[in-house]
Amino acid sequence: MQLDSIFDDDRPKDECGVFGIFGHRSASELAYLGLRALQHRGQESAGIVASQGQTFSYHRGMGLVTEVFNDMDILAQLEGHLAIGHNRYSTAGSSNLENAQPLVRQYSRGPLAIAHNGNLVNAYQIRTDLEKTGSIFNGTSDTEVIAHLIARSQQLLLEDRIIDTLQKLQGAYSLVFMGKSIMIGARDPNGFRPLWLGRLGDAYILASETCAFDVTQATPIREIEPGEMVVITSTSETPKSFRVGVQPDNLSQCIFEYIYLARPDSIVFNNLANQPRREFGRQLAREHPVEADIVIPVPDSATIATLGFSEESETPFEFGLYRNPYVGRTFMHPSQEVRDLMVRIKLNPIENVLKGKRVVVVDDSIMRGTNSRKIVSLVRQGGATEVHFRVSSPPNCYPCFYGVDTPTRKELIASSWTIDEICKYIGADSLGYLSIEGMLNCVVSPKDFCTACFDGKYPVEFSGQPTKQLPIEFDVKLL
Repeated sequence: MQLDSIFDDDRPKDECGVFGIFGHRSASELAYLGLRALQHRGQESAGIVASQGQTFSYHRGMGLVTEVFNDMDILAQLEGHLAIGHNRYSTAGSSNLENAQPLVRQYSRGPLAIAHNGNLVNAYQIRTDLEKTGSIFNGTSDTEVIAHLIARSQQLLLEDRIIDTLQKLQGAYSLVFMGKSIMIGARDPNGFRPLWLGRLGDAYILASETCAFDVTQATPIREIEPGEMVVITSTSETPKSFRVGVQPDNLSQCIFEYIYLARPDSIVFNNLANQPRREFGRQLAREHPVEADIVIPVPDSATIATLGFSEESETPFEFGLYRNPYVGRTFMHPSQEVRDLMVRIKLNPIENVLKGKRVVVVDDSIMRGTNSRKIVSLVRQGGATEVHFRVSSPPNCYPCFYGVDTPTRKELIASSWTIDEICKYIGADSLGYLSIEGMLNCVVSPKDFCTACFDGKYPVEFSGQPTKQLPIEFDVKLL
């Protein structure tokens, strides 16, 4: 068992991060740095593929980027001026090396590599149809479906094969493809997941977030548009742009990028993530005021929202919980008694901050409620006289099918419990969630955000999904 899972099993998992660079002599090393910057988007596996022209070299493994690439000789063997990389947390497909990305395949016109952030809601149906006609799959990732469709396309050029394939896909995808001497980026018409284009000297870079440009000292050019595909074949020419698919009247950008997923120093959906995140905290304070002595964040994801709450409520901001950044990962199978003690390894209350105080604790979300229960208990152990819990997002009542790994509806505590019941379960004196309306008032173009995890209004139909992949007693509402 991972130590992280003892405390973090109540959080949304961070989907995936993609990175690609075309036209740089240190492509694999820069891909490594880009993945390090995007580590928050996936901690399950990592990989880099480099092109030498006719052949690819690649390395993938389970774990963090520094664990997978723990020897610089590994990067030295990934030669070439073109490379793509991927951090993964499984949202479709089990957690094993076969599903680690970038996915590398050989088809009739040469080698192909794919890095995917998102989740295809019609992957099961496509896979079933392909298997009926003889296709053999190595893993269970929905990305493998994309590779099969590209290989089966009757188009000649890779970019045309990809266009042919994208028109068959439904759901969320921000994709980076690599051929022998070509790099292609694509984003689904709904715009669920971010993808950016940047420039480093003569080289072009594609990345999930602009924080990957900062670490490589690249210059952001623009965000890839929803439903756009860019083709890069030369460092001296502007990437070619193609429109793929029909863009809906309203986009479906994932609001959780602002709540939790994106790094606060990244620009996603053309806005610096820390701006709406701070406004969520301000709005939360307006909606759920409380008399308190201090307000503290659940480190580190709720820090920005807590600053907003503190500013709006004029309640002093403090760090009342210390988060140990050197925990690492372990696979112990401890007893319940030891599990309870191990929580203290990662978070510990700071008594001289909490003792005798009325405390507001701000977190970004509540999934199962187990994490919140432990946090309230820790704050009380630190000597707080009152603990008021505030959440900078609405109640999570529905699971995500577009690239964020959330529990099933049956496991989501807000799907069947009232706020008063949740408050009693976590042991808080009061509990307040940000409203959906208040949340959307904090962002630009609120109609262009997906809020399905809060209201169950799913913008893309689940075409051919097997029942076992849907949550128990779940009625899908389509926009």
